[in-house]
Amino acid sequence: MKITNLALTMEIRQIEGKLVDIIGGSISPGILTIQHGIIQKITRQKSNSGPYLIPGFIDAHVHIESSMLVPAEFARLAVVHGTVATISDPHEIANVLGISGVQYMINNIKDVPFKCYFGAPSCVPATSFETSGAKIDSNQIELLLANPDVHYLAEMMNWPGVIHGDQEVMRKIQCAAKYHKPVDGHAPGVTGDNIKKYVEAGISTDHECSSIEEALEKLPLGMKILIREGSAARNFNALIPLLPEYADKVMFCSDDLHPDSLVKGHINLLVQRAVANGIDPLIALRVASKNPIDHYNLDVGLLQEGDPADLVTVENLTDFNVLQVFINGHPVAKNNKTLIPRKTTTRPNNFMTSSKTPQDFSIKASGNKLRVMIAEDGQLITKQKITYPKIDQGMVISDTDRDILKIVVVNRYRETPPQIGFVQNFGLKQGAIASSVAHDCHNIIAVGVEDRYLCAAVNEIIAHKGGVAAVSPSEQKTLPLPVAGLMSDQNGYQLAEDYITVDALAKSMGSKLDAPFMTLSFMALLVIPELKLSDLGLFNGTDFKFESLFVD
Repeated sequence: MKITNLALTMEIRQIEGKLVDIIGGSISPGILTIQHGIIQKITRQKSNSGPYLIPGFIDAHVHIESSMLVPAEFARLAVVHGTVATISDPHEIANVLGISGVQYMINNIKDVPFKCYFGAPSCVPATSFETSGAKIDSNQIELLLANPDVHYLAEMMNWPGVIHGDQEVMRKIQCAAKYHKPVDGHAPGVTGDNIKKYVEAGISTDHECSSIEEALEKLPLGMKILIREGSAARNFNALIPLLPEYADKVMFCSDDLHPDSLVKGHINLLVQRAVANGIDPLIALRVASKNPIDHYNLDVGLLQEGDPADLVTVENLTDFNVLQVFINGHPVAKNNKTLIPRKTTTRPNNFMTSSKTPQDFSIKASGNKLRVMIAEDGQLITKQKITYPKIDQGMVISDTDRDILKIVVVNRYRETPPQIGFVQNFGLKQGAIASSVAHDCHNIIAVGVEDRYLCAAVNEIIAHKGGVAAVSPSEQKTLPLPVAGLMSDQNGYQLAEDYITVDALAKSMGSKLDAPFMTLSFMALLVIPELKLSDLGLFNGTDFKFESLFVD
């Protein structure tokens, strides 16, 4: 497949260094001659003192929206770390704006020197147990997959629908087969006969493995396993032992990466860590480049004659310190500085709810015991437990001594009462935090110690029509996200700094989570077990059914 929106440089450029050939499995001195964005000739040398020339890195599964940056701005930051391409699932914005949101993402990255391969979001909404801003049915999926700018069917989160042969779900998969485009998977903890049926339906990848045992069950079935290391879910340590035995069946991805994390690094950090774990650099680079190119049929170069000139120069093959980055022969980054200019954009959105009062978040005790979500740092999976509630004047309130805090979801698309639950492990001792980034439907989600602070944080999000907010007894900080309530169009580096200040306030109020806002955003993700909260109620993601908050 060809990327047609990248201007190819006409000048003849020569780049000298130690050429890392992951196809031939060798490292040798050489000179690349580049014209029209293509490597026209490779001249071998006996020696040279130049840098190492390596293929550009590829993020094999990412939701760009989670960086809180529009695609053009994401690209400006990502190239600094040697990333030249992404496999991007736009289902976050699709849940807010539908097909027009997908088109917004495609249009925003056009004419930017970066290779962004978008998929058709397969599950909008992911389930029928929550309220989204839009729906994408199989007819719209076919329209998207017929578009040459859409390269695959994005993660099929409705694994029960696949296993039970739901007609609408299967038609979406059949559309991908019709256009010869791969289907991404999403099967956390799915094993046995169920995973066999899932793979047999035509699904080829999974980025949700959290243990080596789970990955080893899926690999023999033909699944490619994506090792994920993002801001919330971090599975690198558990899965890196898959290499080198399964080097041709593994890719690297971030899935969801907050802006402060993206400033620090991207796929380059996973390659660095793989080598530090004893993996041959040629194998690590293959996982980070060749494997996604082969699987998704990408028009991205691998330092071969006739390839697009997509490459990175690095000091060594240990820390992979990036010196320069080229995409289609065009320089896009040098010495930790982006060379991609900023791009102006519009601000589509979908935000219909009005401000709330503290009374909206009160809940009367109606049972002897309480069902509590248990968040885990670094994981999307939650657990649940049954415990005694803390009651004050007949109302259930947060219990900071046991770290059991009130969590709420507010429908942003229409006026409905908030849904209320309780969660453990956020660690707040005061105040509240809130966000309009709440996977996958992106209603408002908040957690806090008192209703007045919950209300204040939620109202900050409503006032700005999207964002993240932290409210303490003495101050409040808000990061507005005016593009679909998910992204900002401001300078990415400034956004990262602003995010750090909001994150710091959340942590100053007691949260010990590495990324409290990222963890918060997944407390509404119903397709990840075990217990989550939607705008319609408390949901069991293992049995796919609603649960009662109170237990007699």
